[in-house]
Amino acid sequence: MHSAPALLLERVERAHASGSGRFLLEVDAFAVRRGEAVALTGPSGTGKSTMLDLLALASRPTSAGRFVLATREGGEVDVAAAWDAGDLDLLTATRAVHVGYVLQQGGLLPFLTLRENMRLAQRVGGRGDLARIEELARRLGIDGLLDRKPATLSVGQRQRAAIARALAHGPEIVLADEPTASVHPALADTVLALLVEQVRAADAALVIATHDPERAARHGIEICAAILATDGTARSRFSRPAGAAP
Repeated sequence: MHSAPALLLERVERAHASGSGRFLLEVDAFAVRRGEAVALTGPSGTGKSTMLDLLALASRPTSAGRFVLATREGGEVDVAAAWDAGDLDLLTATRAVHVGYVLQQGGLLPFLTLRENMRLAQRVGGRGDLARIEELARRLGIDGLLDRKPATLSVGQRQRAAIARALAHGPEIVLADEPTASVHPALADTVLALLVEQVRAADAALVIATHDPERAARHGIEICAAILATDGTARSRFSRPAGAAP
């Protein structure tokens, strides 16, 4: 197990408007090492998707004491400083190479076939590996659909394709928002097993959001539950300090 976290956040906050007013997500300390798999859990509206957007470098923190992404090569990207400087090019490049993100609604480009969606992820991430695309598709049961466009597929098939796309370029941070919500229950275990297997084989880190913590735990994914505010405000917190990680 690596001693340095692949992702490290300290004193990070993200505030945004919600249906009933203002919502605040607080991250006092959150660390994930390569080889680890963590599931964010909690009721709807507790900031699981907001947390994933922060980790994906897709959502700007309202404030950040420390926010670092460490690469396999031993370098570090100071995400907090990049946001402060408005360096969107660095954030975009870091996300393209180092992060794979499975959105809750899939997020596939509708004008490309599944194969083209995956090849695009590889090209942007600086990797070309057609055999990997075929293998991921086979494992997820969509190998016969690679030359079809997303609109011709079921919701579950699109979700599996989105998972394959997120893994296609071998990212070191894999994020997935409810990756099993749209797939048949018989495939949910296959999806989770593949995510865990792939990130550990690639020396990567996995963070998912899920409403099914029991299933996640069966696959060796550590549960990190939202801590809800008790003072009547719309606020929640995720906490997983580096020293507490196994």
